Amino acid sequence: MVCLGNICRSPLAEGIMHDKITKRGLPAEVDSAGTAAYHVGEPPDPRSREIAAKRGIDITHQRARKFEVADFDRFDKIYAMDKFNYSDIIHKARNENDKKKVEMIMATVHPTNTVDVPDPYYGGDRGFEKVYEMLDSSCEFIADMIEKKTS
Repeated sequence: MVCLGNICRSPLAEGIMHDKITKRGLPAEVDSAGTAAYHVGEPPDPRSREIAAKRGIDITHQRARKFEVADFDRFDKIYAMDKFNYSDIIHKARNENDKKKVEMIMATVHPTNTVDVPDPYYGGDRGFEKVYEMLDSSCEFIADMIEKKTS
């Protein structure tokens, strides 16, 4: 799960996805990162932590990190939150196999329309609520895909 600073969207996506795979007992690993190093080592934004906690998801243990080329080896899928970060990730790809792993996260539920998960950082609390709802629907779809592959 990759966004710009790894403090708003991608930590929420990581937390939501982790919650879904844990509850279903799925054999999957999830992590998040940012394409920029602005917040490396910092916890998620308090508003992300709050919106997750309202849903019973604890993301307080997460710390921001920067996306690295080794992530192409570590993960089967890399989900970008928006076109800007998608482009940054693709630019780091070493080959076509790396590129095939990268997908816009909302393409899981809107395959014919490239929908960005908006950055709620400068918006109000409602922005975080909207982002949570978007990511929850996408992560539900991803969890369903994992479950189908492993059953």
